[in-house]
Amino acid sequence: MTNISKRRNHDNVDGKKRIKNIKEQNGEELHLKRELGLVSGVSLVVGSMIGSGIFISPKGILEHTGSVGMSLVIWVLCGLISMCGALCYAELGTMIPKSGGEFNYFLETYGGMIAFMYLWVANFILKPAIAIVILACAEYIVQPFYEGTSCGAPESTVKLIAICIVFLIAINCYSVRVSTFITNFFTFAKLIALALIIVVGFIEIFKGKTQYLNPKTSFIGSTSTVSAYALAFYQGLFAYAGWNLPLSIIIGIPLVTIVYVLTNISYFAVLTPEELLLSDGVAFTFAWKTLGSFAWIMQVAVVFSTFGASNANLLPGCRLSYAAGREGHMPNIMSMIHVSRITPVPAVLFLGSVTIILMIPGDIDTLINYFSFAQWFIYGLAFIAVLILRYKHPEWDRPIKVPLFLPVLMIIASIYLVIAPILDDPALEFLYAFLFIVSGLLLYFPLVKFQLIHPRFLDKITAFLQQLLQVVPSGYNV
Repeated sequence: MTNISKRRNHDNVDGKKRIKNIKEQNGEELHLKRELGLVSGVSLVVGSMIGSGIFISPKGILEHTGSVGMSLVIWVLCGLISMCGALCYAELGTMIPKSGGEFNYFLETYGGMIAFMYLWVANFILKPAIAIVILACAEYIVQPFYEGTSCGAPESTVKLIAICIVFLIAINCYSVRVSTFITNFFTFAKLIALALIIVVGFIEIFKGKTQYLNPKTSFIGSTSTVSAYALAFYQGLFAYAGWNLPLSIIIGIPLVTIVYVLTNISYFAVLTPEELLLSDGVAFTFAWKTLGSFAWIMQVAVVFSTFGASNANLLPGCRLSYAAGREGHMPNIMSMIHVSRITPVPAVLFLGSVTIILMIPGDIDTLINYFSFAQWFIYGLAFIAVLILRYKHPEWDRPIKVPLFLPVLMIIASIYLVIAPILDDPALEFLYAFLFIVSGLLLYFPLVKFQLIHPRFLDKITAFLQQLLQVVPSGYNV
């Protein structure tokens, strides 16, 4: 036997001994733990939602609505839609309180095929969409160095800095509590920063700068095509993305809506619509016009906001592939957790890797459209599930039970948000998203239903990764 083989065998035995020692010392089963209270829950909702959207979406919303007044209406409507959708999700989440979200809702409602399709879409489009937030973070980091130049920041520089996702991965692999602390800290920090924008903006309003906020003139130039507003909703609803933790949504979403509307009023009190449309970073342009040499404060605030939002979205996002691994819809390694940290290390590493891959070729606007189309297709299925489960299982306990008109209303909204963008602007990203969704259905039968494809080397890779990452299946006695 070679020295390399001897070392490998020694490492394997040593790893097994460490797991055995933990078993003898603790004598308990390993499971992911619920470590979020109400304050952390509200922070996670607010931290997930207030990320890059409020700093990049105002431009897109104004562009698609055509007027200041209608853009403010869209911001309010997006908040109402988010609240209605979150309440529907609250019924599903409290009725089926399992880690994995929509995967478990679809598994109970539609069966394995639709549940697998959701996993396919979520793991490769929805959860890695934090790439948008990270790209926005990177753009705000480099923007001051290229302010006033005609070419702007090089794309390669922005994307290189965006690899900060590696740091987020390390945090989430290390400790759920550390990750939660970071989310809480940056949530309060970003609210203070947004409060600064609101205060400065309203000072300008009190000085009489209300030219673009006059109700009689602010709606002039509004887009007349109904389907065109769908893309504006995409931009706004992306800023509200982050529905989770039912006990926190009643506080979190209204808070976010108020902050967003007041922030946009402040933007329009300082910037002309033309200046906003020409800006690649509206908050930074706002700061240069109001804070002068102290504009760097806003840059730091936006970086904090986007960094914190990336972390807040990565934490729950990785638990999807973890739950899928337990159901056999993804490789078994995804269902394993670290023997001492009790964190889903393989799932976090997987999500981080796919996020980086998605981030490299994409840009923010294309990714928002790609993400939003797929997201609202999935949301539509979830709202339909509320009605189906009411019919199939009326006896199930529902700690939160919404009026029937809410899921019906949200189903109509989902149909509009899936179809209208294609009618108004049939871009390729919508076709790619649709084909990707369909491909998940096609892969279900050979990979999951009949298990026709199961390479032998996959078991060896799983065993190797177990030893390398020091992970064991959830529920393993240690």
